[in-house]
Amino acid sequence: MKSIAWVTDSTSTLNPDFARDNHVYIIPLRLIAGNECYKENIEITAEQFYEKMRQLERVGSSQPPIGEFIELYESLKEKYDHIIAVHCSSELSGTFNTSLQAAEIADTPVTGIDSKVGAYPLREMIMSGVHWQQMGCTVKEIKERIEQMINNMSFYMLPTSLTQLHRSGRVSGSQLVLSQLLRIHLLLRFDGGKVFVAEKIRTFKKTKQKLLEILKKDVELIKDVCIMHANNVEEARKLDEEIKDMAPALRTEIMPFIPVAGLHAGEGTLALAWIRNHPAALT
Repeated sequence: MKSIAWVTDSTSTLNPDFARDNHVYIIPLRLIAGNECYKENIEITAEQFYEKMRQLERVGSSQPPIGEFIELYESLKEKYDHIIAVHCSSELSGTFNTSLQAAEIADTPVTGIDSKVGAYPLREMIMSGVHWQQMGCTVKEIKERIEQMINNMSFYMLPTSLTQLHRSGRVSGSQLVLSQLLRIHLLLRFDGGKVFVAEKIRTFKKTKQKLLEILKKDVELIKDVCIMHANNVEEARKLDEEIKDMAPALRTEIMPFIPVAGLHAGEGTLALAWIRNHPAALT
């Protein structure tokens, strides 16, 4: 079996032990708080960053420096037969394009995959890809299967406030004002790597009910659903109970949002993600 190295970024939420044991190399995005810059999940935790978000006016994020990718690819090209790079959505971050540019500079052949998302679905893509690699699939077959996962992925967000989404450019000023005046809640969804408004609903409770209705339509096609939250574990647990009442056979997982996701979505945000026909596809 030919050796494969995997390259991804910190939005993948991968367990460090899994990454180490399966030749997965994680390059962290940067978080900016005031005049300080931190490596996501290495130099600052999500809880610490949320605290800084409350205290500081200037908070932000940036993609990893290209030199970090170049250095990594230089070290990998002599050790592995193939390299597969799977990164967060290129529509929301320049990380994917920077990674491929670095590979070209390092003269390192890389198979690149734009996940068009991040967090739980990106984690599942890499873990599934490693599984298929161990089953003897070729790089071409692995890429095709991951792209099928991308097409079968659903990701919805329910922000408690649109203020941070407006600051990060994901929501327009008019949408923010409308939400504040009419107390309208937005249900957001990933589509083609971008975030769009799926529904505009008057109450948080009804917005959550709509999200459950969307999930219910896919229940027969999925075995797992991930509940993500930005420092809002109490509401995440409530949503978990509602899902279990609706679909007792469905496996659920509660996952904290990585800091960079919480930065753009805003503290308190809830999200649901699932992949149709997965993990049955692994067998």
